[in-house]
Order: sequence, then C-alpha cells, then structure tokens
Amino acid sequence: MKLWEKDFSINSEIERFTVGRDREMDLYLAPYDVLGSMAHIIMLESIGLLESDELQQLLAALRDIHALCLRGEFVIEEGVEDVHSQVELMLTRKLGDMGKKIHSGRSRNDQVLVDLKLFTRQQLKDIAEAVKVLFDELITKSEQYQDVLMPGYTHLQVAMPSSFGLWFGAYAESLADDMLFLQAAYRMTNRNPLGSAAGYGSSFPLDRTMTTRLLGFDSMDYNVVYAQMGRGKMERNVAFAMATIAGTVAKLAFDACLFNSQNFSFVRLPKECTTGSSIMPHKKNPDVFELIRAKCNKLQALPQQVTLIMNNLPSGYFRDLQIIKEVFLPAFGELLDCLQMAAYIINKIEVNEHILDNPLYDPIFSVEEVNRLAAAGMPFRDAYKKVGLDIEAGRFVPDKQIHHTHEGSIGNLCNDRISALMQQTFDGFHFERMTEAEKSLLS
Repeated sequence: MKLWEKDFSINSEIERFTVGRDREMDLYLAPYDVLGSMAHIIMLESIGLLESDELQQLLAALRDIHALCLRGEFVIEEGVEDVHSQVELMLTRKLGDMGKKIHSGRSRNDQVLVDLKLFTRQQLKDIAEAVKVLFDELITKSEQYQDVLMPGYTHLQVAMPSSFGLWFGAYAESLADDMLFLQAAYRMTNRNPLGSAAGYGSSFPLDRTMTTRLLGFDSMDYNVVYAQMGRGKMERNVAFAMATIAGTVAKLAFDACLFNSQNFSFVRLPKECTTGSSIMPHKKNPDVFELIRAKCNKLQALPQQVTLIMNNLPSGYFRDLQIIKEVFLPAFGELLDCLQMAAYIINKIEVNEHILDNPLYDPIFSVEEVNRLAAAGMPFRDAYKKVGLDIEAGRFVPDKQIHHTHEGSIGNLCNDRISALMQQTFDGFHFERMTEAEKSLLS
C-alpha cells in the first residue's frame, strides 16, 4: 500500500532502492505518528472536515494503535511503504473509508516532520535526565574525595597539585555547559511544523495554533517553506548538542582508562566491572570505559554526517533527507546507553587516597614553594630560579600542605554553584508541557 499509488506499479528494484530502510527506521516514529494524527484530526473536526462521531471513533482506534506501539507489537507489514501508510491502513480496516479522512490537509512531508520532532524531543528529555544522573554522581564523588590530592598534568608531565574533588567536579561542570547546548536544541526542536503540508501550506482553513497547543509545542514553525527547510537542520542542531555531551564523556572515559592502568593506579574499577584475558590470568580490563570512549567518539561524527547529506540541498523536500534517519534515529539509544553506563561505573569507582606518598610526584609542589617565597617578599623570578636549582641539585623538600582558597580551586570547589547552574538549565526545559499534552491526547 502506498498513499500516492495510482494506476501503475513501480519497478520492484526501484521500489527496493527507494524504500531502503524506511520501514525499519519508521518503527522509531510509530507512536509519535499516532500522536500527530490525533492532534490533526481533533483540529479537522473543529474546522468541519470530520463529524464529531467520526472523531471519537478515530481517536479510540488511534489510542489502540498507540498502545500497540508501546507494547512493541506494532509492525509495518510487507508491501506497506511506511508508518503513515500502516496507520492509515489499520484505521481503514477497522473503520472503513472514515480512516482515509485523516490525511486531509497534510502531506507525508509535514507528517514525518512532526513525527521526527515529537520523537526527538522525547529522546532529548531522556538524554537530559541521563546527563543529570551522571552529573549528580560526579558531584557526589567530587564532594566525597574533595580533600584527596592527585597530580595534575600538562603535556602528560606531572605539573601541579590537583584533587579528585577537582577532577570529578570538572566533568560535572562540563556537563552543565553541555546541557545548555541540549536545551537550545530542544527549544529549536519543540516547534510545530504540522500544517505546512508539502511545504507550501493548504487551502483548508487549518488551525495550526490548535495543533501546536494539543501537541505541547512551545510555538510553531510559522513559515511553511521554512518548516520544510527545517528538516535536516533540526537533526544537525540536535547532533551538535549530542556530540558535545559525547565529547565530555569520551574525555572522562579516556582519563578513567589511563588512571586505572597499573602505571598510574589512581583509580580502580571493581573486579565485577572489568573483563579478563584469554591468555593473561592477571588482567582486569576497563572495557566499559573503552567502549564508552569509542561510541562517544563515533557520536561526535554525527553532525558531520548529517551536514554532508543535507548541505547542498535547495529549499523544498528531497528524498536525500530519508538517509539522515538512518544515522540520526539510532544515535539517541547509543548516547543514552553510554551515559547510563558511565553513571553506573562512576558510582562504583574506587579512588587511591595515597598517590602522593610516592616521591615521584614531589616536583608538583614546586610552584607552591615558589609562591611561598614570593609571598614572603622574594621576587617571583628569583624564587622560581632558586626552587629550580634546588630541584636540579636534589635539595628540594616539598611541603605537601597546600592552601588554595580562591573560587574553583582545590579548597573551594564551588560545587554548590555548579549544581545551581545545572539545575537552572534543567528546569528551563519545561518538559512538563510536553508530558501533559501527550497525556491529555491519550486520556
């Protein structure tokens, strides 16, 4: 079944090639296609294109299909082109010609646009919640180990004193910044394209304000041409937000792999969170962090993939956009899996509280000594030279009692302020609007 089918059949190889993986990808969109159809037909009834009794029968049938989707039992049958065709087919089987009326005033173009936006905003909510969980775990560890010192590095050379409070807290604050990108992506996503039809509007007196309210969008994509131009652009913007989160998590995973190695021994993973070797009985490999790193590095390529598919397309719809689904829709599950696993493993990670007992790290206190001498009145350059000569001569004896008090330093982590930044951004999503709108449609 094809919504556009007329009095001829398409070549089977052409059909195979043009349909591609659409039926597989459309399973991600199925429950959202139903929600979009529900809002659309409520609006159609309000402008006289459906009778009240027809609306109630269609809504009941659509709620049944939505429940089927949530149970994982919705399928796109062989020979059915896409999710839109399958939903309409199911309605027509149950309600006869009444089922065919749901397409009035819309095109598959704005139908898939609204499906993608409803799907994406739900995925962004899931990602934001998972980021917040990881953030909370990092802040908890930062507070727990705020007084445990570790060496800081530049050029992979031991440099200055750091702490686990700083290390865990740094990644927490990075996620707080990443959440700003995610919120911007959510706001651009949460605008209603329904009613743009094939990109040029409709002669029906559609009430786009009504469907915007029914679906819980913040506003609409007003210009119908821009609504179509937004396909691909939305995915690219969201991909950049996902990539910046993936970048933070990949860096965290790299550090964890490095610090877990025997040469560092800064942290230790519980043995049940590691894997072994088929030949070396002593091995406890940090495969979890290695896979997180690889998957997050892969996700950082997503914006470029989307950009390269769409960047030379003029205005209007083109089938090229179908291919974006294949890289975009599965990416949310991959990032969510990485975030959840990172939060779990950070909760379990154990810290070596005696790293600096090793004299290998004594030189990291050289700057502390330079600053002590300078504070006592010695010119900074003279103090720098004296400490440098003492190190070269083997006379340097570190004072490991450090006193950093400024904002964001070892002794003043500002975790409360970082947490406030994260909470302010998280609250700014206003996910409750989306949740309440969808709940209302389904009740």
